[in-house]
Amino acid sequence: MAAEIEETPVGGWSDEAQVDWYLKRLPNLAPRIPGEQMLAELLPEAPTRMLDLGCGDGVLGRLALSHRPSLKEVLCLDNSDAMLSRARATFADDARVTVAKHDLNQSLGGASGAFDVITSGCAIHHLADARKQALFEEIARLLNDDGVFLNLDVVASPNDRLHQDFLVAIGRTADDPEDRLAPVASQEIWLREAGFNLAACMWQWRGFALFAAWKHP
Repeated sequence: MAAEIEETPVGGWSDEAQVDWYLKRLPNLAPRIPGEQMLAELLPEAPTRMLDLGCGDGVLGRLALSHRPSLKEVLCLDNSDAMLSRARATFADDARVTVAKHDLNQSLGGASGAFDVITSGCAIHHLADARKQALFEEIARLLNDDGVFLNLDVVASPNDRLHQDFLVAIGRTADDPEDRLAPVASQEIWLREAGFNLAACMWQWRGFALFAAWKHP
């Protein structure tokens, strides 16, 4: 069943109205829920450090902390001040979580140490393909050898008709102007080229996909 169609704002992710619209829809976006459940299943058994890229209001941070109480440090990055304010409110009473501003178009060189898990939710698809590939390399360098990168994202559909069907199914009337969608197969290749020995799409529903990548599976 298609989601209820609402006029799609195009003000950008620093626009309060667009962020409010997105977050209002998110809990009811049922097709995404199995992807989040799969992401939780793929988390390492007892991680202690996590990096969340494009954290939004903290949805994946909340998910990971609820499933892996072993986490002692979670670094959440986003470039939208509107999203960051909501993430800070989400984690205001959780000393394990640090929320900071960072543009994923810029290098992750400022992140220090190694992480057991790196996640991203519906953020990396805003980057140009060359930057996606460079970011995957940076992520591989920041992961512990037994860590995992989990990316729940929007991907390119095989053709325009299927893409339009996807938009209708998620209740959108237009694309996000910031989208730079890439096919699943291309991203699996880029992840392997970035230094991951195993990279695969573990779940997909229309234009939503969950990638998992390990350096040493």
